[in-house]
Amino acid sequence: MLALDMVQEARSGHPGLPLGAAPMAYVLWSRFMRFCPQEPLWPNRDRFVLSAGHGSALLYALLHLLGYGLSLQELRRFRQWGSKTPGHPEHLPEAGIETTTGPLGQGFATAVGMAMAEAHLGARFNRPGFQVVRHYTYVLLSDGDLMEGVSAEAASLAGHLRLARLLCLYDSNQISLAGQTRLTFTEDVPRRFRAQGWYVREVPDGNDLDAIQRALAACRAQRQRPSLVLVRTRIGYGSPREGTYQVHGSPLSPEEALATKRRFGWPQEPFHVPQEARGHFQEIARRASGQHRRWQRMMRRYASEHPGLYRKWQEAQEAKLSQELVERALEGLFSSEEALATRVAGGRAMNALLKEVPWLLGGSADLDPSTNTVLQGLGSFQAPGTGDASVQGAVPGPWGYEGRNLAFGVREHAMGAALNGLALHGGLIPFGATFLIFSDYMRPPMRLAALMGLRVIYVFTHDSVALGQDGPTHQPVEHLAGLRAIPNLLVVRPADATETVQAWRLALTHEGGPVALILTRQKVPVIDRGRFAPAEGLLRGAYVLADSAGRLRLVLLATGSEVHLALEAWQALRKEGLEGVRVVSMPCWELFEAQPPSYRQEVLPPGSKRLSLEAGAGMGWHKYVGQEGRVLSLERFGASAPGEVVMEKLGFTVGEVLKRARELLKEA
Repeated sequence: MLALDMVQEARSGHPGLPLGAAPMAYVLWSRFMRFCPQEPLWPNRDRFVLSAGHGSALLYALLHLLGYGLSLQELRRFRQWGSKTPGHPEHLPEAGIETTTGPLGQGFATAVGMAMAEAHLGARFNRPGFQVVRHYTYVLLSDGDLMEGVSAEAASLAGHLRLARLLCLYDSNQISLAGQTRLTFTEDVPRRFRAQGWYVREVPDGNDLDAIQRALAACRAQRQRPSLVLVRTRIGYGSPREGTYQVHGSPLSPEEALATKRRFGWPQEPFHVPQEARGHFQEIARRASGQHRRWQRMMRRYASEHPGLYRKWQEAQEAKLSQELVERALEGLFSSEEALATRVAGGRAMNALLKEVPWLLGGSADLDPSTNTVLQGLGSFQAPGTGDASVQGAVPGPWGYEGRNLAFGVREHAMGAALNGLALHGGLIPFGATFLIFSDYMRPPMRLAALMGLRVIYVFTHDSVALGQDGPTHQPVEHLAGLRAIPNLLVVRPADATETVQAWRLALTHEGGPVALILTRQKVPVIDRGRFAPAEGLLRGAYVLADSAGRLRLVLLATGSEVHLALEAWQALRKEGLEGVRVVSMPCWELFEAQPPSYRQEVLPPGSKRLSLEAGAGMGWHKYVGQEGRVLSLERFGASAPGEVVMEKLGFTVGEVLKRARELLKEA
């Protein structure tokens, strides 16, 4: 009834799921969940993910009654500006909201990442008699969640990994927003999940509390499989619109809301909470909080008996990394290299940091050998007892949940969401790798990572048409522009191995949002930092790499491999006696925009003529070159040919840069 009142007060929302799913949510939180409202960030709490985020009113009502600090006033402000009760749940762990959900399927796939984190940290820190990390990840999902393709990817991965402490309640009301699911969704869901390695139970009556309890208990007894409980419910239960799609996403009329309350014998007063009910929920919270106190006592003994592990546990929970420490670990890398692909440089830099960053883990969408993202000697994250496997790029090390190389398979979308779950869980900094072209497949979870400000690292290699013969299907063109359009995502395209080192330094020390590293397949020269500016300039987003005497007449701006084109053109112009030309390496627009205006004007003086070079769509570059500047970009798809041939045919040559530079110099 609280959920119903919230929707009615806002005159907006989704009353159907809360009315139908309240019984299963009540059973879960009152009889199984491990939580503590006074310590909502307790590391060993159970995680609850409302994947069906449109049913947010149900979650807010529960959290209010359990003492999580969502006041009755916040419930009254449901879906209003500045409230803690937006239309779909937004990450607010201090109020019990573990993740942002709403885009269907994302919560379910994110929960897989949380369960992976629980398994990994448990394998590393648990010892006999000390269950430091041993909790469940619970999910409430809907028909719509299971229609989304990401749920199939995520369920397949979870079943393969045997994540037995992942448990999902499926609100099977057979209604979606536009009608009955028989219009679109008639597959046998239990058989689908069993085929993917899950344990499945069915509850035919969603109002049968004891049957729901028995099903959950059976699932918790599983040791080798994740579990799904299919609960048959009636959407909008108790309302005049019960069982219809009209109750999914629209408030009831005032008359229908009153009729619903009359059916339940409930007072008409809005937001009415009987003292008996409030006291009951307070008792539930009090009992649950006792588990936190027992865990704290256990951790004091753990600190005494395993002081080294306890210290590592504390460090992992903070996951703090100083700039100085990272700089020391990376010192001297690539100082004598002649040419190196930045993907290779990235792999070496990442491995150089492993001792200093024991909470770093990650993997790729079946592309480790190509993305150079294997963590050497740290093993593969797999279900214990499944046996080693001979795969390309495999490395020695533990074959179990303690392994730090995550094999996501060809599942970019699920990988992106699982990375969010790993980051949300705490104690880890996750990374995921694939080709830049396939960032399209994982854009929804990347957007959510940016929205939540998560510490996630993306490694995108094969960054331009210069990758060559795989052709236009694999050659990114519009992707840099698309990624830069996501607020709160740092997009970093380093020019050479030395900038790549600084890019990894940035990625590991940046807090408050994800970082995407954009790396080359092809070799690029290593810039002589004795002659040109230090690579640390990357940390400011853009910096003057090369300059010449005299009045500034032209600025060549570039990112990634095209920085070398700019340098070659700069050298050619100087040989011709043309001074007043500057080269600016601009690996990260977002960082540059965060610099003081004085620094930005120092790098790009007002009134200077400018030419930008980037082998991608030119969208956005006009902000930096101005109305009188020029943009050398790609406004078409690529072609299948050797990379150097593709670049030449598409105009990315020193000759073309010089031609455009001379045109601008004539106008200066």
